[in-house]
Amino acid sequence: MPHAQGRTPFLVTVRALVWRDLLAEYRSREVLGGGTVFALLTLVVFNFAIDLRLENAAEVAPGILWIGFAFAGMLSFGRSFANERERGTLDGLLLAPIDRGAIYLARAITNTILMGVVELVSLPVFVALYNVRAAWGELLLTTALGTIGFTGAGTLVAAIAANTRAREIMLPLLLLPLTVPVLIASVKATAEALGARAAEPLPWLQLLAGFDVIVVAASFLVFEYILDE
Repeated sequence: MPHAQGRTPFLVTVRALVWRDLLAEYRSREVLGGGTVFALLTLVVFNFAIDLRLENAAEVAPGILWIGFAFAGMLSFGRSFANERERGTLDGLLLAPIDRGAIYLARAITNTILMGVVELVSLPVFVALYNVRAAWGELLLTTALGTIGFTGAGTLVAAIAANTRAREIMLPLLLLPLTVPVLIASVKATAEALGARAAEPLPWLQLLAGFDVIVVAASFLVFEYILDE
C-alpha cells in the first residue's frame, strides 16, 4: 500500500519488480537458455582445446570456469535495460512513484538469480568434465560472492550502455576492466576450493566480500543519476 507521501514502500517495490522480471524470463527463457548453453559450450570447447593434466587441472580450470560465467553473465546484463528502453517500460517505471534505487536493486537481484541458476547447472558439469575434486562449501561460497560483485557492477554498466547506440560493444568494454578484481579473486579462491594449493582462501574471500559491498552500495547511490542521463 502506498505511503501517505505517494511512494510505494521500498521492499514491496523491489519484490514486485523481481517477480515481474523472473516471470518475464520464465515466459521467454532467453537469458537462462542462452546463458546455460554458452557456459557449457565454453567448458566443453576449452576442455578439448587445452591439454589439461591431472596435476595442473585445478590451477588452470578455474580461469576457464569464470570465463564461461563472465560471458554468460554479460548476456544477461545486455538484456537488462535494452528491452526496457525498446518497449518503453523503463519510462513507465521512471514516472511511477517508486524509489529509483529499487529499480537497480531489483534488476541486480534478478541478474544474480539468473546467473546463479546457470552456475548451478554448470558447476557439476565442470567438476566432472575437468576431473577435479571440489570442496563444495567453499566453492559455492566463492561462486556466490563472485556472482554478487559481478552482477552488481554489470547491472549498473548495462544501464549506462543502454543509453548508447553501440551498447553490445560498450558493455564488455566498460564492465570487464571494472570487474577485474572480482574475477581475479574468484579464480584464485576457486583454485583454493579445488585444492590447487595449500594456501588459505580467506584473503580472497575477504576481497570478494569487500568488493561486493563497495560496488553494490556505490551503484545503488549513483543509479538515479545514470537514469537521468
